Amino acid sequence: MFTVEVRDHIMIAHSFRGAVFGPAQELHGATFIVDAAFIADEIDENGIVIDIGRAHEALKAALGPLNYKNLDTLPAFAGRNTTTEFLAHHIHDRLAETARADGLGRDGKALKAIRVTLSESHVARASYEAPLWPNP
Repeated sequence: MFTVEVRDHIMIAHSFRGAVFGPAQELHGATFIVDAAFIADEIDENGIVIDIGRAHEALKAALGPLNYKNLDTLPAFAGRNTTTEFLAHHIHDRLAETARADGLGRDGKALKAIRVTLSESHVARASYEAPLWPNP
């Protein structure tokens, strides 16, 4: 399998509901390093998995609505704990939409999966990975 990975970051504010979160129940900020990996069984006739420039643009577009926002105030996240895991899934879904619409410089059907990893610090990160298409 082949993988192309691009990276960006976001700065957000949010709070959590639930005693399990301890002091993170209060409003706090976070800066996440976001890695998006695009996975294919084969490279194409150009020798690529996808166009790296388009992949980076797609990641920036997926992160833009979150960057410098208080996630607690976004209607799309109402009633949700915007955990690192939740955000990885959310960003994955935005990138999957772009891939399925052939927005990455290659037929989206050639891509197998996308993995999104958010690093909270040098010691903690969470990922979400899923196939782009149902198994045949």
